[in-house]
Amino acid sequence: MSRGSGKGLSLKDKLDGNELDLSLCDLNEVPVRELAALPKATILDLSCNNLISLPSDFCSLMHLVKLDLSKNRLQQLPLDFGRLVNLQHLDLLNNRLVTLPVSFAQLKNLKWLDLKDNPLDPVLAKVAGDCLDEKQCKQAAVKVLQHMKAIQSEQDRQRQRKLQAEREMEKKREAEQRAKEAQERELRKREKAEEKERRRREYDAQKAAKQEMEKKTKKETVHTRKPAFSSRPPQLPRHKPSWSRSVLRVLLFVLFCTLCTLAACKLTELQRQPLCVSVNTLFEDVVAALQNHKTLQNMLQHNS
Repeated sequence: MSRGSGKGLSLKDKLDGNELDLSLCDLNEVPVRELAALPKATILDLSCNNLISLPSDFCSLMHLVKLDLSKNRLQQLPLDFGRLVNLQHLDLLNNRLVTLPVSFAQLKNLKWLDLKDNPLDPVLAKVAGDCLDEKQCKQAAVKVLQHMKAIQSEQDRQRQRKLQAEREMEKKREAEQRAKEAQERELRKREKAEEKERRRREYDAQKAAKQEMEKKTKKETVHTRKPAFSSRPPQLPRHKPSWSRSVLRVLLFVLFCTLCTLAACKLTELQRQPLCVSVNTLFEDVVAALQNHKTLQNMLQHNS
């Protein structure tokens, strides 16, 4: 294994009792898996390497009691660094740390801390102070833990306020939703009532129109049954056809038939038939009689 990753090194060979020294190994990353396989190594020295960050699974090394990360290039610690609850001694000298994760407040067993030579936030730097001797380093651990617990408490309060605000907002939204639903129900109820009223008016109007039509029909029926002189204007009496007109029509019809028969007997080949001979003889007698009658009239007129 290469030196850069810490692999290839025999960690068991470097284990001395419960101490594991991996300093000055040019490590770019921490061999977490191999370290996890050595739970007896409660003291770990990773100083003077090229570590820029620690992997998140580094916080699973909960058996660590003393940890030296000094003289690396660490810019931040894992967010769940507080899982290392058994840690009592922590050396972070000469790194590039600005802040610490809030979970740092969970390191309740921390008794010794060195944060010198880091570009710390001014407030954190003032709280940590110097670590020039054992006493100052112990005080730094106590003060930093208190400071981080205060930050954690404040964040918890902010989170609670945020949750409370979210709950209130949710309640407000629910109340608005309920009010909106109630308004919609009231609107639907009003529309339904208006629709019922409209249909009732239509029904009443249709019923009134039907009754009016029935009254009108009844009146017309009553008027129809009244006497003719009361409901109809007087009519002029019709003239009955006289018998003279009927007789005249019969005579004209007989004359027409006689003329048709005479024309048929005179102008057609039927003139030789016995009936036509009789008709022609009768016609000639009638003509002669008329002529005699006319001669008589002329004579009478002449004598008078």
